[in-house]
Amino acid sequence: MLTPEAVAAVGSLHLDRLPVLSTVTAILSNLVTNVPAVLTLKPFLVSLKEQQHAWLAVAMAATLAGNFTLLGSVANLIVVERARAQGIRLGFWEHFRIGAPLTVLTVLIGVLWLGRS
Repeated sequence: MLTPEAVAAVGSLHLDRLPVLSTVTAILSNLVTNVPAVLTLKPFLVSLKEQQHAWLAVAMAATLAGNFTLLGSVANLIVVERARAQGIRLGFWEHFRIGAPLTVLTVLIGVLWLGRS
């Protein structure tokens, strides 16, 4: 449960702005994983004027945020395990060097694309 202070802090972030909402979602998704992040943001989204647009942004950012770190998605761990079975070692930092910039780029593209619609 969020404290009143946390609710006030999140409420002051201007989540009605697509880049802000996408960034907050991506960061929160990496802190608590994507499902709890979306559930945490839900009360803030129901009061927005363009709710459908906001939900699309949250879905996009929460999904793409999983690529940021090796632990960000179960799919990443499955790939690492499959690679390991083939004798290929992929560690946290090797993934992060590609995953972090890729996540930033794809979320940015998503924001630009959603901003056009």
